[in-house]
Amino acid sequence: MTDQTDPRPPTTAPVRVVLVTGPSGAGRSTAINALEDIGFEAIDNLPLSLLPRLLEGAPPDRPMAFGTDARNREFSAERLLEASHRLQASEGVEVELVYLDCDPHTLQRRYSETRRRHPLAPDADPANGITLERDLLSPVRGHASVLIDTTSLTPHELRAEITRLFSPDGTQKLSVTVMSFSYRRGLPTGADLVFDCRFLRNPHWDADLKPQDGRDPRVQAYIAEDPRHAQFEAQVQEMLALLLPAFREEGKSHLTVAFGCTGGQHRSVAMAENLAAHLAEEGWHVSKRHREVEQRRIAASRPDMSEA
Repeated sequence: MTDQTDPRPPTTAPVRVVLVTGPSGAGRSTAINALEDIGFEAIDNLPLSLLPRLLEGAPPDRPMAFGTDARNREFSAERLLEASHRLQASEGVEVELVYLDCDPHTLQRRYSETRRRHPLAPDADPANGITLERDLLSPVRGHASVLIDTTSLTPHELRAEITRLFSPDGTQKLSVTVMSFSYRRGLPTGADLVFDCRFLRNPHWDADLKPQDGRDPRVQAYIAEDPRHAQFEAQVQEMLALLLPAFREEGKSHLTVAFGCTGGQHRSVAMAENLAAHLAEEGWHVSKRHREVEQRRIAASRPDMSEA
């Protein structure tokens, strides 16, 4: 009897691999960061000899982006094109070669503004290195599947163009973290927008509510009875309706909104909970963090070392 079992693995979507190169100063790092922000596994300054090894074994669970240019000691146009063609010939791999070009005068101005040395002319005028590098890369430019001229693009505009070309839905992703904190323990590091809730009605003075925190519906209802609460909440939501799309268009990938109160347990937690729920309903990618509540929970779970 003939065995009808098909030994071949089931068909899967090809692995998307984006190779990013171009003259130094044209925006490769900005492009790599933009690809990482939209979900690519990104590695910059990759030695070309390591490229095949990164795709060995089980296929990655997300697309991959690799940046390389003439500053890498293994780099040459021939090696990059050979690596690209070899990957393209591999089964289950879809390769795109992105070349970021830029006018030589603009590149020279960028080097002058940053006062950096050109990697191919560290002890000479950057113009020498720019000319040498453009000559070196000319074969790659001619074989690029995507060519982006960054001469007149700001970093934000380049990020937007990368997002348009490579994001699954063509839109810039913005993740929002909404957190609560206690002013007594200091402002949270990295907060972009901070709102002070200490003017709101304080459940701390209610014996039944004091042990609870702002996630409790009774605590939230108590705070909502403050006549200033509804207007405050509405204006915060209105402000973020204006700012979040603007930050996304500007190229920002993450924003932290923080609410503070005296103890970081009631008012700030309630406001953070309500805003996070509202933003999620509006379609934003939201995560929550309650700094003091989490610290109290961790402290309560530790054994009493004083009895040791």
